[in-house]
Amino acid sequence: MAVATAPFALRPVAAQEAGRIVVVGGGFGGGTVARLLAGAGHDVTLVEKNARFSTCPFSNTVLGGLNPMEAITFSLDGIAATGARIVQGEAVGVDGQSLMLASGEALPFDRLVLSPGIDLRFDAISGYDEAAAEIMPHAWKAGPQTELLRSQLEAMPDGGTVAICPPANPFRCPPGPYERASLIAHYLKAEKPNSKILILDAKDGFSKRDLFEEAWATLYPGMIEWVPFSLGGNVTSVDPAAMTITTDFDSYEVDVANIIPPQRAAAIAQAVGVADETGWCPVDGVTFESTLMPGIHVLGDASLAGAMPKSGFSANAQGKVVAAAIDAMLRGEDPQSPKYINTCYSLAGPDYGFTVAGTYEVTGGEIVSIDGTGGTSPLGAGEDVHAAEADYARAWYETVTRQIWG
Repeated sequence: MAVATAPFALRPVAAQEAGRIVVVGGGFGGGTVARLLAGAGHDVTLVEKNARFSTCPFSNTVLGGLNPMEAITFSLDGIAATGARIVQGEAVGVDGQSLMLASGEALPFDRLVLSPGIDLRFDAISGYDEAAAEIMPHAWKAGPQTELLRSQLEAMPDGGTVAICPPANPFRCPPGPYERASLIAHYLKAEKPNSKILILDAKDGFSKRDLFEEAWATLYPGMIEWVPFSLGGNVTSVDPAAMTITTDFDSYEVDVANIIPPQRAAAIAQAVGVADETGWCPVDGVTFESTLMPGIHVLGDASLAGAMPKSGFSANAQGKVVAAAIDAMLRGEDPQSPKYINTCYSLAGPDYGFTVAGTYEVTGGEIVSIDGTGGTSPLGAGEDVHAAEADYARAWYETVTRQIWG
């Protein structure tokens, strides 16, 4: 099935109004900004570390055996076809009005857009560093870590225990760890039915909890155990050599450990000075211009976007707003105050989906929820409803990835 989406394009810019825009990050936010501004005739350079972009949305379907990695990995050629220059490299700082790359190249800009995603705080859990992540993968950046975790699940014996350890808020994709538990359970139920999933959580609640727990009881009874913060779920240390995880109250020996540590905005945001003491980047809600560094826009997971969650849908919506705001500024016009939508789909199984949605407006420069809007899928829905929601999730993903990278 298809999901109807309103077309979004900027009107062609006159030569004297065109600006030089450098965008860091070719994902849901940065890819959207680059495509729209280049398509309108602006001089756009997109900097991305990787030749191909693997999406965190739908990476859990790879872990659950529903998709290969190729299904969530995209070329940047579609963005290049709009006229954007693609530079594969690592942004390391800003010198005046130029973005500096690790290669030494300087990219001059009139406006800089940072959509760099997250960095993992390897200092937050004792024993968990980048070396440990090669044994206890986080898989919170899609790519090799996703493949590593999938291979560990395939190698695990029937009857083994998989631990998933989510951090406290805020972090990328709040429902993601629980969708991950669901889709791993789907794989284990079919291939290793005597296995167990243990969720050791640094929180006492999580997004769509009632819907997830209803799905677990229906699809995977007795397979998934959630241990909240108040009952000792908070992970304090790990020992990769012994495959043990220690919490405030207990210690667990497991076969596969998915440790998702706390996060912050990616290193380039820290280096440029757009991140505050929280590790995230405060922005103006209308333009996503940094409140710390004028002329630099920060969007997606790296930003502090008020009530909007850190999700691919949010980043794509923010990308459209940022592109329109920059285009207006370069034309000498005032950006319009936007309204935002976020819809977060979760799959508990191939034919079992549900949704949380929200709408937002800007008040006093802050993004706030609009009262009386949004909500979640109903509890107690029938199989046909959940199957339709799973179709909606796949259709959204197909539509948005085609719009950005197609």
